[in-house]
Amino acid sequence: MTERLADRIARQIADHIRIEGLGEGEHLAAQALADRFRVSRAPVTAALKALAAAGIVEAQANRGFFVKRAPDNAVATGQGDDPLYGAIVEARLSGVLPDRASENEMMRRFGTTRARLQRVLAQIAEEGWVERLPGHGWLFLATLHTAEAYEQAYRFRATIETEALLQPGYRFVPAELEELRAGQKRLLEGGIVRLPRAGLYEINAGLHETLVAWSGNRFFLDAIRRVNRLRRLIEFRAIADRARLDQQCREHLALLDLIERGDMLLAADFLRRHIGQALDQKVGLVE
Repeated sequence: MTERLADRIARQIADHIRIEGLGEGEHLAAQALADRFRVSRAPVTAALKALAAAGIVEAQANRGFFVKRAPDNAVATGQGDDPLYGAIVEARLSGVLPDRASENEMMRRFGTTRARLQRVLAQIAEEGWVERLPGHGWLFLATLHTAEAYEQAYRFRATIETEALLQPGYRFVPAELEELRAGQKRLLEGGIVRLPRAGLYEINAGLHETLVAWSGNRFFLDAIRRVNRLRRLIEFRAIADRARLDQQCREHLALLDLIERGDMLLAADFLRRHIGQALDQKVGLVE
């Protein structure tokens, strides 16, 4: 484990606290964070200790780590609200920004400083759609760019996600279900308006990934995670219209209620219609 990894995870945990609106005293489960950020527990534990030293979280003996206060901007470094972030997204979707680009080229194109560009690119790298090349170059990874591919991705999701709910070993985790429910309620209480597009996407994509994870089928989960990574950029264009997100959150809550009751046939049908309606509403926005 490198110090750089622990620092990156600490920033991601701080962003998680801020984006989810976690209040004082809320538990930060190390294993859940490790699963969320796809790392082992060691860098998560190191990151939580660093945040404890900064006064953001509190370590309690034999209980773990708990939120102590909201992180400030020096720790929470998400750049979802930076106009440069949105400009890079649109440049990629429109095809004017090539797969490989140097920092000098992007500085000229977007009229920005190297420090600001590197901050935004660092976040994009953490989100998984750009990689640093030797020197000052960057490689943008494959994503969905067309409405046709977007529609195919949604139809794939409808097939995999509904089938996941019908797996014989499907078991929801009560603590995780309550966390998902609380996250949707926080969105309805103002998060839809307040959060950056990246934060909104992480919360809602994370909900769907968790529903699939409860199937116990890692192949289903790997497939959904890959599709979610590929559709991230094009979803940002659709998320720009936040009017429909209120209804989306209410449907998520209704779906969680069905799963909690164990009515999986109805839950699978509800989820299929939920994904189909979302596609109908959003496909015009991404064309």
